Amino acid sequence: MLFVAAACSLIYGVVVGTFSGGTPLWTAPVKSVAGLLLSGLICLPSLYIFACLSGSQARLSEVVGLVAGLSMLMTILLIGFAPVAWIFSQSTESVVAMGALHLAFLLVATYFGLRFLYAGFSAHEDGSGGGIKVWVAIFLLVMLQMTTALRPWIGKADTFLPAEKKFFVGHWLDCIEQRNDSGQRQSNAASREPACFALGTGRRPLEQAFSSSPRDAGVGGGSRSGAPL
Repeated sequence: MLFVAAACSLIYGVVVGTFSGGTPLWTAPVKSVAGLLLSGLICLPSLYIFACLSGSQARLSEVVGLVAGLSMLMTILLIGFAPVAWIFSQSTESVVAMGALHLAFLLVATYFGLRFLYAGFSAHEDGSGGGIKVWVAIFLLVMLQMTTALRPWIGKADTFLPAEKKFFVGHWLDCIEQRNDSGQRQSNAASREPACFALGTGRRPLEQAFSSSPRDAGVGGGSRSGAPL
């Protein structure tokens, strides 16, 4: 099950890397596998302890199997979302939008994976429900923090891992703020640009009107500097 989870996570990581291309085509898959396995490994001891404190009769090997099954189900569901993620990665340039989309897919996959975990403990007919609920909160926090600890998942960076430590909520807020600042600067630059230059003519209106050459006036077969439709 862990092998299937790792393979599926690698495939989905490649899809994540197609947003930027280049180096992220191999860094995103590596980080996807590392984030998934580390999250499960870090939270495994606490799951076993909470299960024992709640009166569960599950052995350690069975708890390991449940965590492996959770990871496998999550990654299989992510593979199902991969075509949708690829379409958006090829049609948008917004890192924030792609991050929100991948996060939504991850949370949906985690929901169904946790249902599998609940079903596994229910099969033992024990009263570990309260302890499992506490562990679910811990697992979600660890997994979300892992997306920040191993950043960037989406986009390019100079280093493989970040040098600055951040909490995942603070990192998300910083990304949104940077996006808003960038959009504001572009809007201000566009508002200061003269209308004739914004159209790509490169000339003042009077110069264009009295141009002696049809090509210079933009009437003839001259090329435009704007992007093609």
